[in-house]
Amino acid sequence: MNIEYKNTKNFTAQELQDLFLSVEWASGHYPEKLVIAMKNSGTVFSAWNENKLIGLISVMDDSVMNAYIHYLLINPVFQAKGIGKELVRMTTEKYKNYLRIILIAYEKETGFYQHCGFNLGEGKTPMFVTSLWT
Repeated sequence: MNIEYKNTKNFTAQELQDLFLSVEWASGHYPEKLVIAMKNSGTVFSAWNENKLIGLISVMDDSVMNAYIHYLLINPVFQAKGIGKELVRMTTEKYKNYLRIILIAYEKETGFYQHCGFNLGEGKTPMFVTSLWT
């Protein structure tokens, strides 16, 4: 397995749809919107195996203080191989001088993020106006 990491915002709708649906994320049903979302993200690091998109992390930021990790997903065939950890490392390195790097994690994934250096937000609750099924 030869993983190549890229700093790019250019993806085809099919590449994004295949990746998002591989982890059963509802966003994958809106591939054209995902293309626009990636182009408008502050940073997108991606992982490729033999020219196939197998993972990505996207970050929204205010250019100086706050960076919000919006997506981190790895195709299940390639999970537990250090790819997600490397994408998080690349992100935290890029944003190391920011005051805050934040994300919302599903409970079952908090251990992974803690292993990557994140802490649980005591007394904090994520809130949503709208919802998209996972």
